[in-house]
Amino acid sequence: MTDPERPLRLGFPVKVMGRPGLKSQDTRRWQKNPHLKCSLELLDDVLDYLKSERLDMYRLSSDIAPYATHPDMPQFHTMVADSDAELRAFGAKARAYDIRLSFHPSQYVLLNAPNPDLTAKSIWDLSSQAEMLDRMELDDEAVMITHVGGVYDDHDASRERWIAGWEQCPEHVRRRLVLENDDIRFSAADVLWIHERTGVRLIFDYQHFWCLNPERLDMRETLERFLATWPAGVRPKIHFSSPRTELREIKQKITPKQRAAAKTGRATAKKGELLKAPVKATARIKTVLRPPIWTGHADFTNPFEFATFMRMAEGLVFDVMMEGKSKDLSLLRLRPDLLRYAPDVAARFGITADDADALAADEARLEDGADADEDADVDEGIAA
Repeated sequence: MTDPERPLRLGFPVKVMGRPGLKSQDTRRWQKNPHLKCSLELLDDVLDYLKSERLDMYRLSSDIAPYATHPDMPQFHTMVADSDAELRAFGAKARAYDIRLSFHPSQYVLLNAPNPDLTAKSIWDLSSQAEMLDRMELDDEAVMITHVGGVYDDHDASRERWIAGWEQCPEHVRRRLVLENDDIRFSAADVLWIHERTGVRLIFDYQHFWCLNPERLDMRETLERFLATWPAGVRPKIHFSSPRTELREIKQKITPKQRAAAKTGRATAKKGELLKAPVKATARIKTVLRPPIWTGHADFTNPFEFATFMRMAEGLVFDVMMEGKSKDLSLLRLRPDLLRYAPDVAARFGITADDADALAADEARLEDGADADEDADVDEGIAA
């Protein structure tokens, strides 16, 4: 359990972008016999990087045990048990470094699927990930985050079906599983409704709350209710991200008819269409610019938005998983931003003026070039 006097943690998910060459899992295809032991060896270097950068919360990839629950590949099914010693050593190192770990199973893991076979496979996936956390000997702050799932044309029945799926989960899964409000289907009010009937712990997602809150719940009050679902001595965690604000670039094919019209000078843009650049007569692809979709995660966190939220949450205790698309780079930028613009907030995360030189060095590294993950996060309802 976390020392109540310990500063709040900041974390990021899966992909390390601040040190080239670090991999988060064994990505080999089944023909090459990938293994959890290989993933843990790679992640051992990730833990060292996190320690060196004082990044103290990390979301493990849900694929660190390749094919461990693939129904047609039984040769991989004992992978987790066979890695017991390695998992125990990895967990001990994470505890020694005071790094909080978690999983966020993919959007295909659904406890409310109408198809009972899919629900059963999802419980298998959750059982495998919970078993890994158990074999790491991590406490109840190491959780697996999930969403309610699909609506399937009946919102209320889908909520009820999630409860039925929860009740089918073995005890070690229910002990680790936490439920998050999402951005397009099930609101904070929905997951509170489920909590009241199951006792499942809840994860508050800031951006999702703005995207989906038809009940017009108050943010501070809702956050307090979410945090209260965690037992005493187990520090809650939340998710935070800023929405993308830049124009989206959409690649579209140019039809032969459109190319022919362009060659004769008769081509015209669609009404209201905004192009990134003029389209050449021989082009086969054009780039159309569209407004942002607010469920998309920004590359970096807006420090003023985050500081405003944290001041609203003054007096509440929770760790924060930052879901910027630039992963750890977004944290390397956020920390000096907080020290510069909101030192009161920085102090809650243990960031003080004594850290200024080290944080300035992080900023200088970012000026040499930063990247972002192009793939949609598991937490984005609609890819932007």
